[in-house]
Amino acid sequence: MLGEKIMEYINAFWVGGLICALVQILLEKTKLLPGRVMVLLVCTGAVLGSFGIYDKLIDFAGAGASVPLLGFGNTLFQGVKKAISEHGFLGIFMGGFTASAVGISAALIFSYAASLIFKPKMKN
Repeated sequence: MLGEKIMEYINAFWVGGLICALVQILLEKTKLLPGRVMVLLVCTGAVLGSFGIYDKLIDFAGAGASVPLLGFGNTLFQGVKKAISEHGFLGIFMGGFTASAVGISAALIFSYAASLIFKPKMKN
């Protein structure tokens, strides 16, 4: 039982690290701007989710696969898929919002709290 838990942590670590390393290589070896790379990651996660590949990766690596931006794209796709099955065509427009609302809200709240605590400064 303990060995299974340790393997879950190891798999999450190396898969998440591999995703981050590949993105870092992409940023350093191409002329793509960070914003475009982020959009590419979200779209890639949605495409992998639509083919059912990303769910298998999440089953294998857990948080190592679900936390990076690829996981966010997959979350958006899953939300849209569910909303379309429940609400039809209008689900296209509402599914992504409902699936990602908690994560986006948490990011906004915690970043605002951090800005109050740490007094951010503009770069020169």
